[in-house]
Amino acid sequence: MVKQNRGRQWLEWRRRILIATQMIGAGGCVWLLVALFSGEMGLTRYLSMRDHARNLEQELSALHRENALLQRDITRLQHDPAKIEQLAREQLGYVRKGETVYQLAPDPEKTPQPFSKP
Repeated sequence: MVKQNRGRQWLEWRRRILIATQMIGAGGCVWLLVALFSGEMGLTRYLSMRDHARNLEQELSALHRENALLQRDITRLQHDPAKIEQLAREQLGYVRKGETVYQLAPDPEKTPQPFSKP
């Protein structure tokens, strides 16, 4: 009878150890889930950082495109006489020899009058 009782005690201890191991494992899983969703490097922080990085990449590609356009404009301004002439005419009011420039004055009757009280 003593051997049989020892066997039962052994089985009872094994069951207790198994339950304790399972409880520790479940607690560890809960701790890992909490750590995954919160904290300085949690999942929400990761997702926001990923979105920010994606926005920065889009902004960088837009700046690359704008830089290429500006570089093309610089090259045209340095080497294209037609572009230089166009800008001189538009921005500085330059004219060629022999050209006549007409400036139209606004019609005084069509200009808005200040509002007066009766």
